[in-house]
Amino acid sequence: MQNHGRLTGWIEVVCGPMFSGKTEELIRRMKLALIAKQRVQVFKPQLDDRYADEYIISHSEQKVVCTPVKSSADILALVRDNTRVVGVDEAQFFDDGIVDVCEKLANRGIRVVAAGLDQDFMGAPFGKMPELLAVAESVLKLSAVCMVCGGEATKSQRLVKSKEQIVVGSGELYEARCRACHDPDLSLEKEIPSVPVSRKTHVVGEQIEQI
Repeated sequence: MQNHGRLTGWIEVVCGPMFSGKTEELIRRMKLALIAKQRVQVFKPQLDDRYADEYIISHSEQKVVCTPVKSSADILALVRDNTRVVGVDEAQFFDDGIVDVCEKLANRGIRVVAAGLDQDFMGAPFGKMPELLAVAESVLKLSAVCMVCGGEATKSQRLVKSKEQIVVGSGELYEARCRACHDPDLSLEKEIPSVPVSRKTHVVGEQIEQI
C-alpha cells in the first residue's frame, strides 16, 4: 500500500467462535498472497499442538506451512526483511505484546493477517483480541452453526467442566453455540426450544427421525 509516497502496511483480523472458518480464511488469504508471488511468513503459538507443528491446519484440512513460536517477540525477531505478508493464527493465545508486534510490522510496510477467538468459553473477551480488533484496519467476524438449535453461533461451548481459560482442543472438547444455547457452566438449566441437531438422525421417507 502506498500513502503519499510512503510504504505502509496494515492489520486485518479474522475472528469468531470455534468452527466458524477463521483458520481457513487465514489460509485462503495466505495462499492468494503466494499466488501473487509475495513473500509470506505464517506463525502460530507453540501452545497450539492439535494437528502438526509445522503447519496451521483448518478443521476442513486446509493447511499452510508455519513457524511455531513461544512468544510474540519471536515473531518480530523472525520476520525477514523481504517478507510482505505475515499471518498469525490463534492470536488470542499470545502474550500481551502481540498488539505491539502487529503494529510494528504494519508500520514497517507489512500486511498482517491475524486470526483468533474473540471470546473465550465463558463468552468473555479473549486475551488481547479486543485491542487487536480496535487497531486493525479490517475486521471480519465469522459465525458458525449452533450444534443445538441450528441457529447462528457466535459462542464456543466447552463440553468438559474446567474453569481454566485455555484448554486446547477441537471437536472432542468444543462445539459452536448461539447465545440462547450457550451454557458456559454446563448447568443444563436452559430450556432449548428445538430438537438438537447434534444428535444423530436418519431419513425415513420424507421424515427425519432421531437415533
